[in-house]
Amino acid sequence: MRFMILIKADEDTEAGVLPSEELLTEMGAYNEELVNAGVMVAGEGLHPSSRGVRVRISGGRTTVIDGPFAETKELLAGFWLWNVESKEEAIEWLKRCPNPTGADAVVELREAACASGLEGVSARASASAAGARRYVVLIKSDRDMEAGVNPGNERLAAMARRNDEAVQEGTLLLADGLQPSSKGARVSFSGRTRTVIDGPFTETKELIAGFWLIQVASIADAVKWVERYPYPRDRDAEFEIEIRPVFETEDFAEALTPELRAQEQRLRARETELNLAATRS
Repeated sequence: MRFMILIKADEDTEAGVLPSEELLTEMGAYNEELVNAGVMVAGEGLHPSSRGVRVRISGGRTTVIDGPFAETKELLAGFWLWNVESKEEAIEWLKRCPNPTGADAVVELREAACASGLEGVSARASASAAGARRYVVLIKSDRDMEAGVNPGNERLAAMARRNDEAVQEGTLLLADGLQPSSKGARVSFSGRTRTVIDGPFTETKELIAGFWLIQVASIADAVKWVERYPYPRDRDAEFEIEIRPVFETEDFAEALTPELRAQEQRLRARETELNLAATRS
């Protein structure tokens, strides 16, 4: 089973404060353990919402809204995609996540499998295009998505075709839909204490229904990519997409020691190796 772990933002991540060397070291060791256990499919940190946009689609028309966005506690600072046997195993891994600052935090766990049966995409072995940057595209949930309403075979087929085209173009690296929050959980961190809260969660408009990880030259190109996508709901309805740039190694500048850079390269290589093996099997 694949689970997406959504790491909520806080004032520091939204202010662009880079993690301390202590946190980078502990998270690097944790990520390495996840990769070596065959659990981690992907993991990325997101730049603050000030560097992102939201695309509001209503009646077939799009409106682009520049960040930052005010509701910090509902924003994401990063995500993992894990492959485990069960929700319970994912929660046990999550409870072991380091929390060096001791600050309170909430992490959301959701099963990564489209409720309507659309296959996910794992094409991370694709070579990065010259001059391209990676962006995460987050599709916000609504009442129908939370209820698991099937958008219909025609729409699903159109989405699958567009995903395949984007993989062939070298634009789409990773994608999946998320099951309703009723099948998920949240883990609250407070010092050394971990508290598990089962879904569903009530704030539907702030929940995520799916994601894409794409590589394009600019955020303007990411918006164009979003505008071409055949969404699972009638385009006459209003819904919102959020686009956020992903942290790259070079974004950390001097915060990454040579040892941490070597560890990051080792993790990426191992991650790619595991994804290639999974694709061939």
